[in-house]
Amino acid sequence: MIRQCLKCRAVPVLQQSARAYSIFPTPLDSEEKEMLHRIVRVDHAGEYGANRIYAGQMAVLGRSKTGPLIQEMWDQEKKHLQKFNEILSENRVRPTALLPLWNIAGFALGASTALLGKEGAMACTVAVEESISAHYNSQIRALMEKDPERYTELLQVIKEFRDDEIEHHDTGLEHDAEMVPGYWLMKNVIQLGCKVAIYVSQRV
Repeated sequence: MIRQCLKCRAVPVLQQSARAYSIFPTPLDSEEKEMLHRIVRVDHAGEYGANRIYAGQMAVLGRSKTGPLIQEMWDQEKKHLQKFNEILSENRVRPTALLPLWNIAGFALGASTALLGKEGAMACTVAVEESISAHYNSQIRALMEKDPERYTELLQVIKEFRDDEIEHHDTGLEHDAEMVPGYWLMKNVIQLGCKVAIYVSQRV
């Protein structure tokens, strides 16, 4: 209950801080423009896929005791996706052409793992959120190495959303993700899929 109350207070802060500034610096050249577009394109694709996964989980477990917990995490992912939709629109960034595929694949992954019960859904959450947070960390390191002051606003958004993904990962572990039969195999397969999705979404 205490954790939930703290989270309720934290969400408005995230919304306010994520909307309080322009995210992109004006690109210095075509190379920087392409780098920024690839970052936002793949992050948008990841948040889109995560939303579809939670939609699939809710389709199966929405009326179960686990439903409110999944809905809570999904609501945060909706805010992430909304923010990246805004960034894409404001900066005329082309989204990945593979969104129709991630639409179907994400929902199917969420629903199929939820059919294994709460533990299956939480195992999927752990695998996906661990992959997304690791990806965000790699972006943070790359931007920090280039020019942390120039990319302050973009770094702030990525860090905020990264922290949410880590929280979702930890929530999955707290709710018996590791109890599903074949947990490690499932996790590795899902994370391999995430790596492929990240790779192609940056480029297509």
